[in-house]
Amino acid sequence: MTDTTQAATRAVPGTIDLKDLGTVHRLGFGAMRIVGEGVWGEPADRAAAVRVVRRAVELGVDFIDTADAYGPDVSEQIIAEALHPYPAGVRIATKVGFARTGPDRWIPLGRPEYLRQQTELSLRKLKVETLDLLQLHRIDPAVPAEEQFGTLRELQDEGKVTALGLSEVSVEQLRAAGQHFTVSTVQNRYNLTDRTAQDVLDHATAHGIGFIPWAPIAAGELARPGGPVDRAARRLGATPSQVALAWLLRHSPVIMPIPGTASLAHLEENMGAARVELDDATYAELTAAA
Repeated sequence: MTDTTQAATRAVPGTIDLKDLGTVHRLGFGAMRIVGEGVWGEPADRAAAVRVVRRAVELGVDFIDTADAYGPDVSEQIIAEALHPYPAGVRIATKVGFARTGPDRWIPLGRPEYLRQQTELSLRKLKVETLDLLQLHRIDPAVPAEEQFGTLRELQDEGKVTALGLSEVSVEQLRAAGQHFTVSTVQNRYNLTDRTAQDVLDHATAHGIGFIPWAPIAAGELARPGGPVDRAARRLGATPSQVALAWLLRHSPVIMPIPGTASLAHLEENMGAARVELDDATYAELTAAA
């Protein structure tokens, strides 16, 4: 390990102790963008995608988020190609519950037999006997939620999954799932400009549930030249993306951003957010800006 890598590793901010899973660094890597356009098919450069995943781990990432629907299958396969046998302490989180019929087309599918089938396939693609974290990608409105939750619990009881999580749910759905299994993580859209899931974040913070914000870097008009994100970035010698991530990391101790990219340069930039410290005034300004 080079001195540069060691410095980057030390800069990974804080950790969180996830229920049923253990301790991971809060700044992770999202593996949705390492596949083709529309989250469909092979990436333009598979070797480059492999290099990005490996570099993420070199930089100290020990939590990688993917899904069977990314590709489909391709993201999980690239992760296995890049990292298997997995370095000690690296956790791979995947998701089931979507069927794919083409680029940018997503259909919730939560029938128990489908969730079980996709879990078995993820085990094969990731080349593991037990999935570290399995998340229900969406609750299928056509299938009783209790059946979907119950299937996840069965998979956990069978030793196929260590920990369980949810994605894009309400507080009520979180509570309902909690009647079937311990919820380790919840993954909802959340960033500086979109805090629709604030009540879910508040619940996660109060109950020690890891909150994985997807689309974490979105800053919209706040990042325009002269805007609050731009001003903060200039003061701190950072980029707007780094400021957006630093705000999330400070906003709640359970937030676990997973910025994704297929670019080594963007990966390095995103991980640099670990070294951006927001003072009280800057944090307050950003919090009030949206």
